[in-house]
Amino acid sequence: MHPRPSPIAAALYTLRDMNVDVIVMHGPKGCCFRTSRLLESDGVRVLTTGMSENDFILGAGEKLEDTLNKAYEMFHPKLMGIVGTCASMIIGEDLEGAAENADLDCTIIPVEVHAGLGEGDNTEGAILVLKRAAEYGVIPEEEAARQIEMLRQATEVEKTRGMAQGKYIKPNFGDNKEKIGNIIVDSIRDGRKVAFVLNVKKETSYLFADILNFDYRKINPDNKPLFIGNLDENIGLPRIRSHAVNVKANLKEESNVEFDYITGGLDEYPITANKAEEILKEYDPDLTVVVGVPHALKIENVPGESIAVTDGPRLVEALREDGYDHVVAELDAHSKTLGVDSIVDSDFGMMIRSIIDWQNED
Repeated sequence: MHPRPSPIAAALYTLRDMNVDVIVMHGPKGCCFRTSRLLESDGVRVLTTGMSENDFILGAGEKLEDTLNKAYEMFHPKLMGIVGTCASMIIGEDLEGAAENADLDCTIIPVEVHAGLGEGDNTEGAILVLKRAAEYGVIPEEEAARQIEMLRQATEVEKTRGMAQGKYIKPNFGDNKEKIGNIIVDSIRDGRKVAFVLNVKKETSYLFADILNFDYRKINPDNKPLFIGNLDENIGLPRIRSHAVNVKANLKEESNVEFDYITGGLDEYPITANKAEEILKEYDPDLTVVVGVPHALKIENVPGESIAVTDGPRLVEALREDGYDHVVAELDAHSKTLGVDSIVDSDFGMMIRSIIDWQNED
């Protein structure tokens, strides 16, 4: 009942992950404005055909062809995407035909997406891009099929345990970060078994990994926490694999954090949570901290006290209902991590490091 991310935005982000040089949005100037501007930070040029009222009636095929030509003249891309919008798709604009008529010396992926695609789930936009990319030979068919299965499972997680449950969820900014930070630091200092689960997606890993970015030896050198993460650099699109490489290298260099278990890739967070859950059952922790997409993990099956760290105020109550004892909310994870290639400061990560410093001063 409350607004959800759009399939159009998901299509834009998925094209970004394929390292397209330029995306042309066929629609009004304001459609997905925020997403388009954020993607500029990731080096993707996003243009719009700027459809107007007359175009809604008479069509804007020539306007799309003109924009494609201008985009090529300005940026000389090797790979472009065309993304539909509600306006252009309702009137049946031919994105593929416009690309063929433009006849540019580059690969163009046309994506006939709109905000109501399928049931309106944002993952439908990403799925459509993957199918189209496979058709155009940009990615292998088997890779498209693997990622589509992950997206289907991600949708199921959101509909059963996340923000897409079909009811209104009041925003909640979670528990006090200093209080929860003290629980973590005191648990390590007191010799309790502590486990950290990094179950993250895409570039948001740069923010959520910061919560693990402290040296446990400054707290209790004899009590190393267990570190679990979905940071397999051999799985996913090139951009996604590079995020996994960077995050592991950053944590090792800055805080001597090494992962005891790698559960899968950054685009596999719906199933890597299941693997983490099995590891935790065997480890039998006193405290488990799950960051990124904590609602993918069935915390009710894990022994001990639990902390979830999420990127959405609308997920806080859902996570409490799932069984987490404490929930911390990080804000603006996507906007803070676009265009970066190393870990960025998180509010909760900085709080944990400050608590360690304060206690060591005492």
